[in-house]
Amino acid sequence: MPVGNVVAARPGGHRYMSDGWRIVTVFAITQTIGYGCLYYSFAVLLHPIAQDLHASAAAVTAALTIAVLTWAGLAIPIGRWLDRHGGRALMTTGSLAGAVLLAAWSQVQTVWQLYLVFAGLGAAMAMALYDAATAVTVSWFGPDQRPRAILTMIVAAGFASTIFMPLTGWLEQRFGWRSTLLVLAGVYGTIAVPLHLVVVRRPPSDPARHHRAGREQRRSLLRAAVRDGRFWWLALAFVAHAAAMSTMTVHLVGYLMSRGHTATFAASVAGLLGVLSVTGRLVLTGASRRVRLSTMVAGIFVLQAAAAVSLPLVAGTKAGAIVAVTAFGLGFGVASLASPALLTDRYGTAAYASIAGTLATPVTVARATAPLAAAALYTSTNNYLPVLATIGALLTLATTGILVRATSPPPAIRRPSDRREIT
Repeated sequence: MPVGNVVAARPGGHRYMSDGWRIVTVFAITQTIGYGCLYYSFAVLLHPIAQDLHASAAAVTAALTIAVLTWAGLAIPIGRWLDRHGGRALMTTGSLAGAVLLAAWSQVQTVWQLYLVFAGLGAAMAMALYDAATAVTVSWFGPDQRPRAILTMIVAAGFASTIFMPLTGWLEQRFGWRSTLLVLAGVYGTIAVPLHLVVVRRPPSDPARHHRAGREQRRSLLRAAVRDGRFWWLALAFVAHAAAMSTMTVHLVGYLMSRGHTATFAASVAGLLGVLSVTGRLVLTGASRRVRLSTMVAGIFVLQAAAAVSLPLVAGTKAGAIVAVTAFGLGFGVASLASPALLTDRYGTAAYASIAGTLATPVTVARATAPLAAAALYTSTNNYLPVLATIGALLTLATTGILVRATSPPPAIRRPSDRREIT
């Protein structure tokens, strides 16, 4: 039985469900546009910006690292805000700030100005993108509908790179990177801001409206989570997985080129990862109805580990590279579905955003820093084999964390409302 689950009976029947799915539809739109404009545009504009600012690609890339680390640093306070106040004001402010900062990005003249803008963009992304949208979605749906609702949102957002990277490239070639960012600012601001403002709201049955009782319950649940050994095994699993995913994303093209493949082929194969992340999410959702979720996740992590360590053996041929990357890519979208399900299954929804924010902080830091550590490892050895071996080791560690979390007995946790032991 989940602890603190506030989703028991939903008043309003079909009207309630209709409102929930309307919010999911809005998030499918705003997350796709948000990731496309705020995040994926950077990769396309990186070299034009470096050339214009007379800076190295590494110096410009550091701006994105600053944004992601800012995002990580704000995960916990934003989670607490979401539990207490809901997502409307936060996500509206975040999307408005994102649009303004895209415009400010178009005007930077120095690298330090770029860093300042990206610190702000990291805050805007933390407020308006996936973590906040997931917390709102979790609050609207019970355990039967929640996986499908989250899946709907992230499957749509999974195509953000497919849509916006070519679009950004086309705009940059026609108008230059500064005008491109102004166009993206206009697109994001005129769509995301009004949709978040008008449609996003709290579910009518949310007990967090009773602020004092709700605040005490959330604090109790958060304390219980951070004292729960299974939570930290779960954190270990997803930190290791995030480090492996980001490392492979950054270094896959370079590795395939080092094996004699053309840049076009390497980029095309790496591009499969985004499409395969959608496929993996669909497979996980369908199979989890018949197989225990933790078992499915552990199996996918094992498949990814095997793909990473076998890549040096098969990547010399095009067919071998495609097969290995396909096996690896099936796990790319697993964490975004599995994490909400595993957290709500154990701790319920009353303090979901606070607990998820606690988990998101180390995960996001790992995602930001692991590629840099891998680059240092490659530089020191002049060989990608240690990098791939490290990816395999990280995925093995992630598998261990998931399995230990699934098999260790849960401690007794007391709810503040009735002081009954829940196991």
